[in-house]
Amino acid sequence: MSNSALSNFKKFSEKQLKALTWWCANSPYRNRDAIICDGAVRSGKTVCMSISFISWSFYDFADSSFAICGKTVTSLRRNIITPIIPILRSLGFDVREKISQNFIEISYINKTNRFYLFGGKDEGSAALIQGMTLGGVLLDEVALMPRSFVEQAIARCSLDGSRLWFNCNPEHPMHWFYREWILKAEEKNCLYLHFTMKDNPSLSQKVIKRYENLYSGAFYKRFVLGEWVAAQGVVYPMFKEEVHVKEPPDISSAQRFYISCDYGTVNPSSFGLWGCFNGKWHRIKEYYYDSRAVGEQRTDQEHYDELEKLAGNINPEAVIVDPSAASFIQCIRRNGRFNVIPAKNDVIDGIRQVSDALKKEMFYISPDCKDTIREFSLYKWDEKSVRDAPRKENDHAMDDLRYFVTTALNAPEDDFFVMSVSR
Repeated sequence: MSNSALSNFKKFSEKQLKALTWWCANSPYRNRDAIICDGAVRSGKTVCMSISFISWSFYDFADSSFAICGKTVTSLRRNIITPIIPILRSLGFDVREKISQNFIEISYINKTNRFYLFGGKDEGSAALIQGMTLGGVLLDEVALMPRSFVEQAIARCSLDGSRLWFNCNPEHPMHWFYREWILKAEEKNCLYLHFTMKDNPSLSQKVIKRYENLYSGAFYKRFVLGEWVAAQGVVYPMFKEEVHVKEPPDISSAQRFYISCDYGTVNPSSFGLWGCFNGKWHRIKEYYYDSRAVGEQRTDQEHYDELEKLAGNINPEAVIVDPSAASFIQCIRRNGRFNVIPAKNDVIDGIRQVSDALKKEMFYISPDCKDTIREFSLYKWDEKSVRDAPRKENDHAMDDLRYFVTTALNAPEDDFFVMSVSR
């Protein structure tokens, strides 16, 4: 692969060009063993790294195997494979993708290399890549992968001249990848490139402004400024009573309904009735029971009776329940009235989605939902944690609200058909 092939692209920033050409013979970084690109979202690092990785593999190898890894194979296809294939073909590469085998064979002139796709979503993923012999690995979203998977992928790169390619957005500053790789980049002979949105010439000022308005707090510092910072203070600083607390319209005018539930026996239980009015969701009313404050625990059936009262004559499309509340889910099913959906329960991703929904005013809270309003001001990050985590207090209405946003408000139209459980 020659440097002249890169001239087919539009203008690149200086940092993008470094990511594209660091391995070339005349590059001052040619002798580095790895590259790390981190920083803001939409900064142009992913596509540049992907093209560079494929090009380098043909510069240094032939008839060899490589790995391209993401948090999941689905996200990998979305972030890298789908965008890069037409670019590679325009540069003269022959690309043959075998989707069912998560495998891509790429040829250029008289050379062919093999690229295997892996998802590193949990600790068990390390076994998937074990036993391979690789010339290099590209780890996209590496900060979202477990350390065991990343280290297993690195160990597979045993061919002479093999190199490592890392790409990520920032996370918590105590994150293992930040401490073991970014802070030790020189020690590990890595080229470290930190990107901001200004390093992507294709972004207009209008688009940059939109991303700046999309995030706040720690997520703004990470995804817009590209900083490895700890989440501090309240989890939802963008929540404003004067903006997000509104009287809902007449309930008879709602087009859709859901109920979200965070269930507890010793801990509080929080249920919320949600209605959609002309595309805007309102938390109309809620049930909140704190057995410690009252001094009396309630049974599954007693909580279910309160669920019936909350719904009244309304037949919601589903009741969304904390997936760990197995006995309460079974209680709802036994009674036969409601369709039950186990909630999506990735806490940090859910908090990001709720933050986004608040910024966009995608839902409102009735003044009658006093416990939800109270928890918004008390729900805080755990500053003593070595990873992002909210404190396990004043979080029950916040959890049921998060279940609604991630499982109903942001769900694809056909998602509930797949997830629904027969009554």
